[in-house]
Amino acid sequence: MRITWKHAVAGLAVAALATTALAQQRQFFGIATGGTGGTYYPLGGMLAQLISNKATVDGRKFAATAEAAGASVANAKLLGGKEIESAFVAADILDQAFNGKAQFANAPIKNLRALGALYPETVQLVVRANANINSVKDLKGKSISSGAPGSGQYQLVTDLLRVNGLTRNDVKEDSSSFSQAMDKIKDGNLDATLITAGTPVAAITDAAQSHPIKILPLAGAEVAALLKEQPYYTQVQLPANTYRGQTAALPTIAVMAVWTAHDGVPDNVAYEVTKALYENTAIMGQVHVQGKNISLQNATAVGSVPLHPGAARYYREKGVLK
Repeated sequence: MRITWKHAVAGLAVAALATTALAQQRQFFGIATGGTGGTYYPLGGMLAQLISNKATVDGRKFAATAEAAGASVANAKLLGGKEIESAFVAADILDQAFNGKAQFANAPIKNLRALGALYPETVQLVVRANANINSVKDLKGKSISSGAPGSGQYQLVTDLLRVNGLTRNDVKEDSSSFSQAMDKIKDGNLDATLITAGTPVAAITDAAQSHPIKILPLAGAEVAALLKEQPYYTQVQLPANTYRGQTAALPTIAVMAVWTAHDGVPDNVAYEVTKALYENTAIMGQVHVQGKNISLQNATAVGSVPLHPGAARYYREKGVLK
């Protein structure tokens, strides 16, 4: 039979109806992550796959997507405006956003609801090997990136400089993303960058393969003073050989990453996506080593932000929340 334009139009109409029906059968769910050179992005991608493959709500499967974003501060603001269903946010930024502190002093975001704690993000102060920088105090007069605008790095750089007797006026500012900052360090156009992310960080790994870099230890009286002010940070060790050329373990600090939603996400949706993650945590470790640190036992350690009722229901069922 010869296909006429009428048949073609009819075929397109059927296809459109099928597409519409499929869309109606799926629950869309977004996850805001960070830049492609960090750790949020690959783990968010795997989480989106898990939700799409494992979760259903009212008989509908999920169509979950991970979106590259500006990381913690920007992600909290996206949730505040209900522009996305969920996001990864560092615990200190989450606390500041919910309680109206630091960058959020004039605009607290009270609709934030935690889905679950994820893994520790390690603070890594990376410098050019030949930049003559051996401590935070040596950053005076040097250039440093605080990360992409909207990231959680800005406040931490400010605090680290302050406890070491410096201010932001003492350094040359740069606001590159993780990948951009490491490229500039490789090219000799940047002296240092602060990166807070689950290790190993792809951008640092890639740079260390071909260029000499150093990661500075963060310890001592200055850091101890900072930890008193910032209860969400803790002293940790960056294991030896995390990166090429880093042959000794280094003291530094870390903060927990928290998967966060807003109060407009329906309870049954929050329940199903939380279940999809914490019943399949082994899969997360296949995409990044930090995925192995995601566990049901630590999931409720989210700080001052309330758990989403849907997530809380799941945790009560599993016996990790009373």
